[in-house]
Amino acid sequence: MAIKAIITDIEGTTSSISFVHKVLFPYARECLPQFVRENHEDEQVASLINDVCEEVGHDLTTDQVIDQLIQWIDVDAKITPLKALQGLVWEQGYADADFTGHVYPEVPQSLQRWKDKGISLYVYSSGSVAAQRLIFGYSDFGDLTPLFNGYFDTKIGAKREASAYQNILDEIRVDAADVLFLSDIEEELEAAHSVGIQVIQLVREPVAVSAAPMCQQVKTFAEVLTN
Repeated sequence: MAIKAIITDIEGTTSSISFVHKVLFPYARECLPQFVRENHEDEQVASLINDVCEEVGHDLTTDQVIDQLIQWIDVDAKITPLKALQGLVWEQGYADADFTGHVYPEVPQSLQRWKDKGISLYVYSSGSVAAQRLIFGYSDFGDLTPLFNGYFDTKIGAKREASAYQNILDEIRVDAADVLFLSDIEEELEAAHSVGIQVIQLVREPVAVSAAPMCQQVKTFAEVLTN
């Protein structure tokens, strides 16, 4: 297959699921209440708090907003204002070197190889664009952000809906047949495949992955062929 653009998921694809669930989520859960209380008058944070209220359909006090955010964290809800606020909390954690962004060891070399071949690289994750930039900007292998042409989060659409992938195609202006999407999640791969995008499933942690019958499965990025 001749590929002009690659879109990659993060969790379970470039990075370990356990890093997200055992490092990032607990850090956000612990630090987010104080962050919201200290920054609720900040323009960006205030706008996100308003988005939380709109999501639940009525006004909330600051404490109620915090309770709602914690509840969403506990069920891994894909709610845009939650993801944005988590990203702001993680930004401070990365800057303070409380952790670095986990990336599988072959990922940087593979990304560079594809970039050198003229392939445009994009990220699509349910985490906010800010959080995506952080995990790659403060990765175990240094700053990987120069390798990427762009980032997409749930503002472009839900990851298990075909319309989101069509929206991405409209943004990057590449024919679907020339685009490859990498993910570990069967439903995401099916949604991308339904609009004509080529798909490959990463099976890094098989116990957590259900097989996507419509596509090839690989264990690492090193196994992905682009021509």
